[in-house]
Amino acid sequence: MSTDLALTLSNQMIWAALSIAGPILGLSMLVGVLISIVQVVTQVQEMSLTFVPKLFTVALTLIALGSWMLNKLIIYTTGLYSNIPQYF
Repeated sequence: MSTDLALTLSNQMIWAALSIAGPILGLSMLVGVLISIVQVVTQVQEMSLTFVPKLFTVALTLIALGSWMLNKLIIYTTGLYSNIPQYF
């Protein structure tokens, strides 16, 4: 396997992982920042106040975008497996 092919496969893998995990991580980070701002303003420092909204956000994101994420993963995996003979 050449170095160029290894870099191409690694690049495709990283972009697939980022596009699949990006919405979940981005929305949970946004909710975390908003809850932190509310905690600073109200001076309420409760740990479950940050955990529960993030949990609901991740669950709703998976429900809303789960089929898209699974489809993207299937397309990536199918392309990877179908191109195995070209790698050698």
